[in-house]
Amino acid sequence: MTFDMNDAELPRGSDIIPDGSFVKVCMTLRPGGIDGQGEADRGLLKAAKTPGSDVRMLDCEFTVVAGPHNKRKFWQMFTVAGGKADEHGVSIGWKISKGLFRAMIDSALGLDPQDMRDAARAKRMLRGLSDLHNITFAAKLRVEPASDPRYSDNNRLDRVVLPNEPEWQRIMDGESVPAQPSTRTARAPAAAAAPAPAWAPPVTAVAAPAQTPLWAPVPPQAPPPAPAQAPTGGPSWLNG
Repeated sequence: MTFDMNDAELPRGSDIIPDGSFVKVCMTLRPGGIDGQGEADRGLLKAAKTPGSDVRMLDCEFTVVAGPHNKRKFWQMFTVAGGKADEHGVSIGWKISKGLFRAMIDSALGLDPQDMRDAARAKRMLRGLSDLHNITFAAKLRVEPASDPRYSDNNRLDRVVLPNEPEWQRIMDGESVPAQPSTRTARAPAAAAAPAPAWAPPVTAVAAPAQTPLWAPVPPQAPPPAPAQAPTGGPSWLNG
């Protein structure tokens, strides 16, 4: 038996998508063998590599589905249980991930993030995290510098682009949208600092104010009215 390698796809190279790029992505879930909370999530989660950790994560693969970076991929993990907890005993990692997943649904369906009518609420109801498989939404990417010089930098999801943002419709239509590079400072090799002249005044470090991510969940409020109806045959956003 012979193998004809002539029609094999050529390697795409190790270059990454530029920082601040806007892309339309499809997120698929890679099962990690750990059961989630319900029947729909059996074998879905992945355990943290740290010995003794109770953190459980969702292993996600993102594929760009339109535009100049079409078919490029990147990967990211999201905490859905365990780890540090807030004053109410709720996983902080899960609260962040939950807010991000909600944003994905709003972006995928074109829902106004402030729309809390029954019809919109019903579309945000999932049988399990597995219902997020193959969700397609608008996103802005960032470049995360590698912590080990032996490895290359990686793309990460910077934030989900929502329908009330000017770039959303163009991204979802597959148009090319100019990148908006992140203001984060990339890691650089440590260099010896030049000694300050004797006459220079001492420098006092000033801490930068913390910023809340755009996709962070809002503080809990009074319980809202019950949604119209939870989906029974799959999430409503999969059917548009």
